[in-house]
Amino acid sequence: MKADLHIHSNFSNDGKSTVEEIVAAAAERGLGCIAITDHNSFEAYGFVKDNGKVIVIPGIEVSSKDGHILAYGIDRDIPKEMTIKETIDAIHEAGGVAFAAHPYRWWSGLGEKNTLENDFDGIEARNARSTASSNRRSEALAARTGKPVSAGSDAHTPQFIGDGVVELPDGIATWQDALNAVMEKKAKPSSTNRRASSTLRYGVKSIVRWILRGFKRI
Repeated sequence: MKADLHIHSNFSNDGKSTVEEIVAAAAERGLGCIAITDHNSFEAYGFVKDNGKVIVIPGIEVSSKDGHILAYGIDRDIPKEMTIKETIDAIHEAGGVAFAAHPYRWWSGLGEKNTLENDFDGIEARNARSTASSNRRSEALAARTGKPVSAGSDAHTPQFIGDGVVELPDGIATWQDALNAVMEKKAKPSSTNRRASSTLRYGVKSIVRWILRGFKRI
């Protein structure tokens, strides 16, 4: 089973996909499981948890003070702008697991030092919106720590859903099965990479948005 564990809907302030479009695109591309990980919003899960087409792991991408953190298996919203430790603790209190999102991304990654010095449950090893170099470093960091891995498209529009996935064992019937397989290190990550030209455009756009937000992270 293929699972895209990093997708944004229009409940993210920069997402353009409706939850219906996400489910339809995932099913069309042969995905058996997804996680909608909106920026600081858990709202999408209530609309898709019983969709009948793909398994959905409850998730969110939290903006900590030092970078983005993916939470899987949670049962509530996680506050933003907390320290990394506070964010991880809040995720655990919500019944979930905390993964360092795209750790080497210049704009929103936690960086290697923060990833190593905090008690993450896993690391996002592949992200289709990260460069090839960043993905190689993320995979190496995950291998170095021996922690479970996730991967995802980080899609903000439907056409990119499935560009990043983990391959999970067959026989998975629930989101708990899928998440257990990830945590048991049975997930094999793969993704495309962001091209240099796209990275430049993304960097310029991110700086402009950062200024307009009053120098705050998403």
